[in-house]
Amino acid sequence: MIFALFDLDHTLLDGDSDYLWGRFLVSQGVWDEVEFAVANARYAAEYRSGRLDIHEFLEFGLRPLKDHEPEQLLHWRARFVAERIRPRIPAASHELIRRHTDSGHVVVIITATNRFVTEPIAVELGVGHLIATDPERVGERYTGRIVGLPCFREGKVQRFQQWRETQGYPQGETWFYSDSHNDLPLLRQVQHPVAVNPDEVLARFAAEQGWPVLELRLALPWPGAA
Repeated sequence: MIFALFDLDHTLLDGDSDYLWGRFLVSQGVWDEVEFAVANARYAAEYRSGRLDIHEFLEFGLRPLKDHEPEQLLHWRARFVAERIRPRIPAASHELIRRHTDSGHVVVIITATNRFVTEPIAVELGVGHLIATDPERVGERYTGRIVGLPCFREGKVQRFQQWRETQGYPQGETWFYSDSHNDLPLLRQVQHPVAVNPDEVLARFAAEQGWPVLELRLALPWPGAA
């Protein structure tokens, strides 16, 4: 059994889906532009420095789900994916996923971004397995809270293990592709870590460890997945 795990934002996607979703909501008059810009700048800086309080960030990011009707949210999401996401999926991302799929690997997107935003993106990428932070619902309405463990930092390690056991998969050889040093807990555990469009910290660590480095925004050679 071979697993191919992919981070989403700045890895398979040329951009950050949470940020792009927020900007889309600003364009629809759902979010105040100044409030969003100030909050996003702070959270982005904390993420880059490894100091992000994921629960505080999620409380902010999930507020639109709590404040609006599901039917309206689904309408916005469909437009968001068509207008803001589809143009930001590099051809190289589709090719990399296809190579793993054709090799018979179990392909999984594993992301801290919430499932409401990322589920249709996984569909766009042709990936049937998604491990994401799960927003809580009561009936049809979102509460603004999450269910279970955030899929972030060490949480990605635990969420992958939980998912594998729930799916009935045995332990196996694992690839993991990511752009961020926040994913080092999982990158260190897999047999095939690959840095994709890496941030400065991850690029330095990957060089020290001799890990492959990919730039999916460009047509560079793929390290192989035999």
